[in-house]
Amino acid sequence: MTFASKLDHLVIYAARLDEGVAWCEATLGITPGPGGAHSLMGTHNRLIKVESAAFPRAYVEIIAIDPSATPTRGPGTKRWFDMDEPALREKISLHGPQLVHWVASVPDVSSASAAWRMLGIDRGPALTASRQTPGGLLQWQITVREDGQRLLDGTLPTLIQWGEVHPADTMPDSGVTLLTFQLQHPQGELLQAALQGIGLPRPEVHTGPAQLVAVLQTPKGRVTVCSSA
Repeated sequence: MTFASKLDHLVIYAARLDEGVAWCEATLGITPGPGGAHSLMGTHNRLIKVESAAFPRAYVEIIAIDPSATPTRGPGTKRWFDMDEPALREKISLHGPQLVHWVASVPDVSSASAAWRMLGIDRGPALTASRQTPGGLLQWQITVREDGQRLLDGTLPTLIQWGEVHPADTMPDSGVTLLTFQLQHPQGELLQAALQGIGLPRPEVHTGPAQLVAVLQTPKGRVTVCSSA
């Protein structure tokens, strides 16, 4: 069985949210729009709509740990996207905000997760999360392992199933569009099989050292944003 899935958003991890805003202004030439807080994880974000014909409803999330918040998720669990992983936190602190991950939207997160388990991939349970917005309550289910790991060095996406409202629907046009998105990993065949297993036609997958590469059209021209080892 295959599933109609698509790239939902790219994840830029910043040590502090104001650093993420400054990175966006310097790199993409725009100020990111408002986001919100995630009480479950003790994080907060800013958002940029980057949809294009190839990537409808796509956006960029600039996310950071909220120093004033305590996660409400159970004890012994970690934040999403490896945000508690010491080596990643040190890298972000030393080198600034970075593309670290991406999230894929699926119509049925339970079925998509089951398809991956058949490949030996445990993406984690689907947690129910929400946050308030000026347009109402955003609700979603998202796969997060208890150890918070991204898997395959961040190239394997986290899975999300939105409720009735998608955040990109109320985001203003940013002047930035996502042109291409490519993934590379030593286990490229497994990564490709995983994406095909949930009906994801994009992004391109290559075998090689782990990397995520997004090319965006911006007010500063074409900008390539990459993860780094």
